[in-house]
Amino acid sequence: MKKLLYAFIFLFSTHFFAQSYPFKITGKIQTEKEKTAIEAATIHLEKIKDSSVVSYTISDDKGFFSLEGKSFHKNLKLFVSFVGMKNYSKLISLDKKSLYNLGNISLDEEGTLLSEVVIKSRAPITVKKDTLEFNVKSFKTKKDANVEDLLKKLPGVEVDEAGKITVNGKPVNKILVNGKPFFGNDPSITTKNLTKEIIEKVQITDTKSKSDAFSGGKGDANNKTINLTIKKENNKGWFGRISAGAGTDKRYEGATMVNRFNNDRRISVLASTNNINSPGFSFGEIQKMFGGGNTWFSSNGSFSVNGRRFGGGQGIIKSKTAGVTYADTYKKGLDVNLNYFYSGSSSNNDSKRNRENILPDGSRYFSNSNSSTFDENDNHSIDAEFDIEIDSTFLINVAPRFIKNDREGTYNNLQESFDKDKTLTNKSFINSRSKSSANNFENDIDITKRLNSKGSFIKASITNQIDKANTENYNISKTEIFGTSPSVENRNQFSDIKNNLNSFRTSVSYRYAIISKKLFLDFEYRYRKNERENVNNTFDFNSSLNQYTDFNTDLSSNFKSDDITKTPSLGIAYKVKKWRFDIEAGYVNRTLKNNDQLRPNLNLKKDFNALKLRSTFRYRFDSKASIYFDYNLENDAPSITQLQPFKNVSNPLNIITGNPSLKPIKRHRVYLNFNKYNWQKRTGMFIYAGGDLVNNQVVSKSSIDANFVRTTTYENVNGGYNFWGGGSYSKQVKLDSITTIKLRIGTNINGNRSINFFNDIQYKSTTTSISPNIGFTFEWNKIISIEPRYSVSLSNTTFDIDNFNNLNFTRHNLNIRTKTNFPKKLEWRNDIRYSYNPNVVGFNNSAWFWNSTLAYSVMKDKGTITLKAYDLLKQNNNARRTSTSNYIQDSESTVLQQYFMLGFSWKFNSLGKKGKIRDYGSHF
Repeated sequence: MKKLLYAFIFLFSTHFFAQSYPFKITGKIQTEKEKTAIEAATIHLEKIKDSSVVSYTISDDKGFFSLEGKSFHKNLKLFVSFVGMKNYSKLISLDKKSLYNLGNISLDEEGTLLSEVVIKSRAPITVKKDTLEFNVKSFKTKKDANVEDLLKKLPGVEVDEAGKITVNGKPVNKILVNGKPFFGNDPSITTKNLTKEIIEKVQITDTKSKSDAFSGGKGDANNKTINLTIKKENNKGWFGRISAGAGTDKRYEGATMVNRFNNDRRISVLASTNNINSPGFSFGEIQKMFGGGNTWFSSNGSFSVNGRRFGGGQGIIKSKTAGVTYADTYKKGLDVNLNYFYSGSSSNNDSKRNRENILPDGSRYFSNSNSSTFDENDNHSIDAEFDIEIDSTFLINVAPRFIKNDREGTYNNLQESFDKDKTLTNKSFINSRSKSSANNFENDIDITKRLNSKGSFIKASITNQIDKANTENYNISKTEIFGTSPSVENRNQFSDIKNNLNSFRTSVSYRYAIISKKLFLDFEYRYRKNERENVNNTFDFNSSLNQYTDFNTDLSSNFKSDDITKTPSLGIAYKVKKWRFDIEAGYVNRTLKNNDQLRPNLNLKKDFNALKLRSTFRYRFDSKASIYFDYNLENDAPSITQLQPFKNVSNPLNIITGNPSLKPIKRHRVYLNFNKYNWQKRTGMFIYAGGDLVNNQVVSKSSIDANFVRTTTYENVNGGYNFWGGGSYSKQVKLDSITTIKLRIGTNINGNRSINFFNDIQYKSTTTSISPNIGFTFEWNKIISIEPRYSVSLSNTTFDIDNFNNLNFTRHNLNIRTKTNFPKKLEWRNDIRYSYNPNVVGFNNSAWFWNSTLAYSVMKDKGTITLKAYDLLKQNNNARRTSTSNYIQDSESTVLQQYFMLGFSWKFNSLGKKGKIRDYGSHF
């Protein structure tokens, strides 16, 4: 222990007493010939000793730059680079003075002489039109860092605890490897399993479809794509990782990933299994060791990571996954990408819920429920993508997908309702088991033809989709209603359910360039037809025959529906270097038809016609800032379920009937985004705001009797709205070449007004919430990292009727993540979380959650031994409070609890050795 203490004292004393040289280097970048300013040129300082980057910035729209910082090294080298221009370099000798004005720096255009040597740029950042490129070598990480670790080091890029990536506040929805998908564009698989050492460049652009990229169409300004370029010398060979772990309470995990790269050909295989609620693909990575599994649950019990579905279920989940991906280029103009993915899970979950229901007259009643669920889920998906480039102006993209899902599960629920005096009013028990199988096939064909060099093109797309789902469900239930008119309803039923969809969508668009590459006229026609078949044959149990033979008409349904939409539109677009504007107007003609085989009197046909508008505006102030605005007028028709006057009595405590008089919903939506990043000061900010104003919104209209049995229909209302907004500010302070502090502060604001009905009384409820947060990251010499983060969520709900009390809720969250790398081969990580819910009643309202991992490198850093401790304090819970205009609910369910796990992972890599990079030419 004394030796360890002495070592730390030595390290810190060496750091704080070493001589440092502050500097501020200014100048202006211009062209040699015209003497015009060069915007977005990259300026960076390197240590002469090892070529590591000390500081960097880019020039503004007038060519000026300012480079500031501190260095322990006196002699440095300055580099200036810009795409299409020769590079500039200069030796800088630091002394006690801090200001160095280099005046005008002129760059020549690059020549094309055969004798010139091709030089690889070492600039940390390069701006290429709409692409931001980072040189991986310039950003230091730990030895075995993966892509996620790398992204956390890039300016303007944030990676949260769940692995979600944002760039200046905009989400990353696609990650490519050498311009091609990797396991179907799933970002989590790429970022957590490809290592930094094979990556040369990270490129960030607006997300575009293959057709948009080929035709020169605009991208999605609200989403980003990251492309990882592999070093040429690393494009041939094998690499991968194998890991396994076993722990207390019979916990286990195992995973492997093997990759074979051979220039354009790429084959990857992965597999994993665990019972620690992990989505897989952790492969022994330490950051996954203390998360226990960052999962997101949908209402049907499936869980997903970044959009990819992983089995189903809540509570304690056992999962297994396997997959293979294949990519290659055949001859010239044919790219192929094939993926197969399997995910399976089984889960157990027990939950309880306490709900206080609020009636418009101010009275209240209470309902409690306890449920248990068991689910087994198997999911197979196959997808492919074929890019066929007929010539330089003609592209065909074909993307078929097939998914097969099998699911089996049981569900038990006991629910009781009480009046304000806690007298039991009704009680229900449900025991059900179901088995389902679903097949989905979808094929997209995109055809793009560039017509000239001015930007004109024609595009056509065809999509067909066939879904077939079959479910067998056995249900035993008992519903008791007490009070003045008591009743008992017993059910013992079997249901054979079919849900089929046959969908066809097509569109044709034509862009005509009025002014070459600037002003365009757009014509488009879209057609969509969805044919659905929904059959539910329910049979009651016949005790004399001991079979389910008695057809129950009230609980059965059999109908076919058509949803046909035709939308012609006309638009105009204008784009130049600094700004872009486009507007589009369309007319939506929609027809809904429903043919009820059991109840012909309920057949319906509805036509909905409406105007559709879309406009966007984007302006780039300089290389550091941009603003984006869009407005949309959207129209949507009510669903068949909401329109059809069918009396649904499947739930005896809530009888639902549709309303055929519903009108189409009209939604006005606006969105504004501003972001700015100062490369020199390492400060970044983004602000966003948006909102919806809804007319003819479809809402539920419920009434409740003396026994708290509901009857529900639907109604159109006006006056509802949603708004959201927020922002973030970050600043990175480099105290010296080995010490960095990064501060983050931000907030999110959400609000909505909903129009509600209860017992024929219409009222409004307005909810506003704000969630400020603050955090920072301290890193010293790749040895110590401390990352605390605090957030508080404040919510207020008000009502426009006197009988409802306003609601206020607060939730506090504190996260502290630490990492130490000392001694060099030992890494210790901690993830400490604290949550406090002062408004929760009946459950624990606060909890500490602490995960810790020790990892020791062996076998020349190719192997890692890990010891993971999950929930050290035994306080993990998921108690939560939910509030709406009609109720306040506290709930809790099964969670993964404390375990310890010993694991081992081994990585291998036979990729090529690093190539030599020549230095720049110099001008003094």
